[in-house]
Amino acid sequence: MSALSFIIAGMLAAAMPFLLAALGELVAERSGVLNLGIEGMMALGAVVAFIVVRQSGGHAMGFVAAGLASAALSLVFAWLALAVRANQVAAGLAIGILGQGLSALFGKRYESLTVPGLPKLSVPGLSELPLVGGLFTQDAVVWLGLLATLAIWATLRFSKLGLVIRAVGENPHAARALGYNVIGIRYGAVAFGGLMAGFAGAYAATVYTPLWAEGMIAGRGWIALALVVFATWMTGRVVFGAVLFGAVSLSQLAAQAGGVALNSQLLASLPYIVTILVLGAISANKRLLKINGVASLGEPFGR
Repeated sequence: MSALSFIIAGMLAAAMPFLLAALGELVAERSGVLNLGIEGMMALGAVVAFIVVRQSGGHAMGFVAAGLASAALSLVFAWLALAVRANQVAAGLAIGILGQGLSALFGKRYESLTVPGLPKLSVPGLSELPLVGGLFTQDAVVWLGLLATLAIWATLRFSKLGLVIRAVGENPHAARALGYNVIGIRYGAVAFGGLMAGFAGAYAATVYTPLWAEGMIAGRGWIALALVVFATWMTGRVVFGAVLFGAVSLSQLAAQAGGVALNSQLLASLPYIVTILVLGAISANKRLLKINGVASLGEPFGR
């Protein structure tokens, strides 16, 4: 397999942890809440899913458990940010550290153990195409993740629920004047973000790299947060950004396998370098950020 076909075949799977976590954070930020604890929620979801799959062998049960655990942790953050009205940046960082600490605690007994992965599902005909055929041979979570992406895009764009979420993020006082429960809607959006972060961690630990090692999330949560800004809060651009970072992360593996004469640490840092460059380019376009930004993002809401 050539380096290009290797990257094309694996970039959707490599993108899935970024994509799932970023989509959840997108919904939370659209409601006006900035959750910086995604990294810890992914780590907690990863270890919970790994333990459940290791003990029961069922990936579905592992994903459910991971989603519920991370959603519960996100509700702790929501209580701090929405009920106590703590600073969202500080609360998110604290919850992120808590999630990573819990993952290290729970996963200590499972260091370096493995679980079975998921089989690949191919699209007949398309999977036989030269060069790009591998793109159509993915595990079930990738296909479900793409369907979830489409559903989230349609909900935010066309449904009443999506309109209410966006209205709460843009002008919570006006939304409350129309009779909407701003705090309740934000709780739901944050919980959904935690659920998706749990799914992202579960995929990373039980499907993409089916083993447990402390710190295996390795900054994916931070890249997912950056993706939301990179995408200027638009679902389609989140998908593009996730696939881009997935392809970049695979390119460093392809470069190492191809014997490229570069330091391995430098190659491993490529996704983070790309993140910094892209965010710098996006941040320079003030007009784009102003048009698509969320007016009340990170601001506490009170009567």
